[in-house]
Amino acid sequence: MMKIMLSLLVAMMISTFMMMLCTVISKTSILDREKMSPFECGFDPKSKARSPFSLQFFLIAILFLIFDIEIAIMLPMIITMKISNIVSWATTMTIFITILIMGLYYEWKNGMLEWAF
Repeated sequence: MMKIMLSLLVAMMISTFMMMLCTVISKTSILDREKMSPFECGFDPKSKARSPFSLQFFLIAILFLIFDIEIAIMLPMIITMKISNIVSWATTMTIFITILIMGLYYEWKNGMLEWAF
């Protein structure tokens, strides 16, 4: 029981010392206004919080994620080509690529890939 209490006391002393040391060291950076202001990818953080968001940009990002995941699905299929039946592999790849092309055609015809200015 004494070892547990001693370990607990040492852990608390080390953590208290580290917190006090960080407080003393960080005193110089509190005075610097540029370091204390939040960085938001070049945008002014003091502007309106509810600025308009481009829905077209969101759709393009979603399309990119979908096609990126589909490529990640296709890569293992290429590796398994050597060990699988070539007819079933070709059928699976043909159906998969056909669905991809149909989806791309649908997005293109609905105007999802065009930027609205």
